[in-house]
Amino acid sequence: MPLLANVVGFSFMGLAARIGHLAIQRRNLFDSFTGHAISMGAWGFAGYWAYQWDLRAETLIAAKMEEIKQKRALKAAAAEAES
Repeated sequence: MPLLANVVGFSFMGLAARIGHLAIQRRNLFDSFTGHAISMGAWGFAGYWAYQWDLRAETLIAAKMEEIKQKRALKAAAAEAES
């Protein structure tokens, strides 16, 4: 569900960008629906990519946190062994 929300949200952002672009040019908003579809598709793909990037970052952060916990446990064990 978060993937769908991310892609749809980015797609609507693409639609808003396209409408803003046409409004700045003072062109008819309903002139070409192909441009709207292309913009929504491109931004939707960006949303998919952002979602995948977020998943990858979450995995990397979890692995790094586990590595840090292991190093801290080894340091605590070494300090306890010395004293």
